[in-house]
Amino acid sequence: MLEISPKTNLLEQKNYRYALQDVAEPNLYRDVYPYTDVPRVAFNHRRVPMGMPEDIWITDTSFRDGQQSVEPYTVKQIVDLYKLMSRLGGPYGIIRQTEFFVYSKKDREALAKCQDLGLKFPEITTWIRASREDFKLVRDLGVRETGILVSCSDYHIFKKMQMTRKQCMEYYLKTVADAFEAGVMPRCHLEDITRADFYGFVVPFVNELMKMSQDAGIPVRIRACDTMGYGVPYSEVAIPRSVPGIIYGLQHYSDVPSEMLEWHGHNDFGKAVANAATAWLYGACGVNCSLLGIGERTGNIPLEEMVFEYASLRGSLDGMDPTVITEIADYFTREIGYKIPPMTPFVGRNFNVTRAGIHADGLMKDEEIYNIFDTDKILNRPASVMIGKSSGLAGIAYWINGNYGLTGDAAVGKHDALVANLKEWIDKEYEDGRQTSLSTAELEEKIEELSGGKLRRL
Repeated sequence: MLEISPKTNLLEQKNYRYALQDVAEPNLYRDVYPYTDVPRVAFNHRRVPMGMPEDIWITDTSFRDGQQSVEPYTVKQIVDLYKLMSRLGGPYGIIRQTEFFVYSKKDREALAKCQDLGLKFPEITTWIRASREDFKLVRDLGVRETGILVSCSDYHIFKKMQMTRKQCMEYYLKTVADAFEAGVMPRCHLEDITRADFYGFVVPFVNELMKMSQDAGIPVRIRACDTMGYGVPYSEVAIPRSVPGIIYGLQHYSDVPSEMLEWHGHNDFGKAVANAATAWLYGACGVNCSLLGIGERTGNIPLEEMVFEYASLRGSLDGMDPTVITEIADYFTREIGYKIPPMTPFVGRNFNVTRAGIHADGLMKDEEIYNIFDTDKILNRPASVMIGKSSGLAGIAYWINGNYGLTGDAAVGKHDALVANLKEWIDKEYEDGRQTSLSTAELEEKIEELSGGKLRRL
């Protein structure tokens, strides 16, 4: 049968109808995932077309997936971070949604206080267990949409849930029916999709979800979850690891519209950001992230990094305020006590700090030589240098002012006694044979000593 595709506006064959394959033994893709060896990337040389949606956006899981990896946030911290996130996302809601737990009194208090702020974005959603009682709880809280875990790989179906594929699908569909009955829009989290039998379970299951959604008159959102970070962004890679293939397949074999399609990834193999950007490029409107990438194991997709991916792909920040990223990083450091690795892009202390002496010299002459962009303007983070053997009085003063945020009358000049004493100590270090740059911690310790505690370690 030929039909006009709403995605491409071309006549396309629609005679594929994938049925559930209720196998007796789980398909664990041992050729791809041998477990006792490094997972393999298999190619089939099949290409799918790029098809970025007209609108793309970011969603957040800091208060759900992210919060499972750190000491739980207080109600005040959740409210403060929610407000910062809203400012970062801007008036057009590029940061579209954020999800909350609802089980404890503290969870519900934080959700209610965020609702009371009356902010349009990010929309507050929830994540719950698949039970009728939980759906009613969400509805009573005035939340329109909730996430539901629907694990889709045989690792989960056979090994964790101890079910067959048919039993699992029936259980999931009954759960979604309960959501529709409660008048709640379900967001189905297809956990472990990069190890799932895509055509034998995922596509037939999502086809049933889309039918139920149409019958109920309530949309259903599909979140493709790369739970273990196995996804790869390369073209011509075979399912189940192909991010382009997964997004294309959900659209073309299950008719999931772009605005109902979302990618959730982890960073186990260092591909979280690349995979998320690829999901956008191939047709998913949403990518699900967490602040600073905080999440299980190596973390989720860092939200702040996707802000810059968005701007790179769209050519505009579209109202987002990236200077808030620096405020968020400072809040995590000072108010929550979270230690951000210093080399972390955009938020780490050293992300725009030049270490090599020759680089520092170039940076002081024209920062564009060694700075990725105007970090002072875009992130409210001036470029900085790392003190070394060739640092003069001016360079040392520049570093002190930048590191401690000293401006105006509080700033030190190159003739300040602190600067002269610090240079004398630095020169002695190198006279005694030192070859490497001085670390921030070393400098701060010495500055605290030389300033009599006036300037303390950050």
